[in-house]
Amino acid sequence: MTDLRDKVARLRQAYAPNEYRPLGGYLAAMGTYAGVTGAIAGLVRLTGRPVPERPAMADVVLLCVATHKLSRLLSKDAVTSPLRAPFTRYDKPIGSGEVMEQVRDSGSSTRHAIGELLSCPFCLAVWVATGLTGGLVFAPRLTRLVATALTAVAASDFLQMAYAVAQQAAEGDEH
Repeated sequence: MTDLRDKVARLRQAYAPNEYRPLGGYLAAMGTYAGVTGAIAGLVRLTGRPVPERPAMADVVLLCVATHKLSRLLSKDAVTSPLRAPFTRYDKPIGSGEVMEQVRDSGSSTRHAIGELLSCPFCLAVWVATGLTGGLVFAPRLTRLVATALTAVAASDFLQMAYAVAQQAAEGDEH
């Protein structure tokens, strides 16, 4: 066992000699993701749920926008910061109700990896998309309804931003 720990320590040092990278935490996250996707696939097989050969383009677009919005809500929204607080530390606001957070380095590679996952909308999107895709198989009507609401919020966000830009331009023209 000590020999394996030594090899892992040498690998970690060789991989990132000047920076802490939580390789063990990343392995735990990948293992968890593999377990979740395996469980979904097993449940699909066990229940005999039909899986579309090709998802409808409307579902793909709906899930794309909903994945984007839910990933940002979970990883950046100020209101969801209590979910991230055990793994991150507040840094500063970044506008539009979003916050920047730093990953907590407490010596636990798993805690660090979860902090990175929860504070990165790009990283979290893989998990969100997997959940929504599984939802399309097990509860398609509910999943489409939730995805529609998330898509409406994303569209509203863009409209709010466009309105703010237009308002600033109008005020600039007046001065």
